[in-house]
Amino acid sequence: MEAYQSLKNYNTFGIDVKATRFATFSDVVSLSDLLPDMRSMPHLVIGGGSNLLFTQDFDGLVVKNEIMGISEASRDSSSVILEVGAGEPWHAFVMHCVAHGFGGIENLSLIPGCVGASPMQNIGAYGVEIKDTFDYLDALEIATGTMHRFYNKDCAFGYRESVFKRGYKNQFVLCKVAFRLSLKPEVNTSYGVINQELERMGVSNPTIKEVSQAVIRIRQSKLPDPKVLGNAGSFFKNPVISMSHYQALQSEFPDLPAYPIDESSVKLPAGWLIEQCGWKGKTIGACGVHSLQALVLVNHGGATGKEIYTLSEAIIENVFERFQVPLEREVNIY
Repeated sequence: MEAYQSLKNYNTFGIDVKATRFATFSDVVSLSDLLPDMRSMPHLVIGGGSNLLFTQDFDGLVVKNEIMGISEASRDSSSVILEVGAGEPWHAFVMHCVAHGFGGIENLSLIPGCVGASPMQNIGAYGVEIKDTFDYLDALEIATGTMHRFYNKDCAFGYRESVFKRGYKNQFVLCKVAFRLSLKPEVNTSYGVINQELERMGVSNPTIKEVSQAVIRIRQSKLPDPKVLGNAGSFFKNPVISMSHYQALQSEFPDLPAYPIDESSVKLPAGWLIEQCGWKGKTIGACGVHSLQALVLVNHGGATGKEIYTLSEAIIENVFERFQVPLEREVNIY
């Protein structure tokens, strides 16, 4: 365990704050050894650090999950269950599945972070969410040191939500995640941008590999590489509003796009709302809004977490003032 460790290299915003204590674990035994300290002081478990914004030093223990490994738990004629260490990089796992012809998560290519964060956030993109392929996970309860298994129905998955962000927040450490993937995959190209990219690639009957390649090309074309420009991907959730609210807005903003959730509600693209307020490409001090994707806040170098948070506050206030739509941060604030 290290004292006063800089966290700059452990968060994709590149915010230079310190943790009072810092440790890593690569198996359940080494994690169990850390439990007494995790019980006695504030703690934070991190993976790839791609969904964090530190606004101050962390006065407590930060532990980095480095449990690795991909193994086949079972298979039948149509599907395979893979168990994956929570510390495995997410994109590397997706590429493993694509290479082996295991379908279901190819639309989630190039999402930053580690496998352990995927069920916590119920990560999603281009018409697919983790809950669609998630089978179960094993998590160690901090208070008791007992391992628990949570199945899909136990996780209360919602839009970028799970029980681990709400009721069980900071109570468990996710160690292993299992996914049920298809051996006879059917591609999901319900999002038009995927079809447009496949057309540019000259592909008319895509495989999961080609869908993955299309998603990677799309993401690379509009999302900055955190290794080059500090960011945490999409900073805000796409807001869900009532159909009546949408219809009222549409009368004033005819070009407002929306995605139906059910008969009474729709999802709006937060990036569109932010762009309409003039924030896209705007720089304030050392931080700003990315020039190609208004959902992404960036650290141009040397920005503090407080400065990025203040920028997000101004965007939230501006969007609400113009559209009466509340934006919610997707990134976890510390």
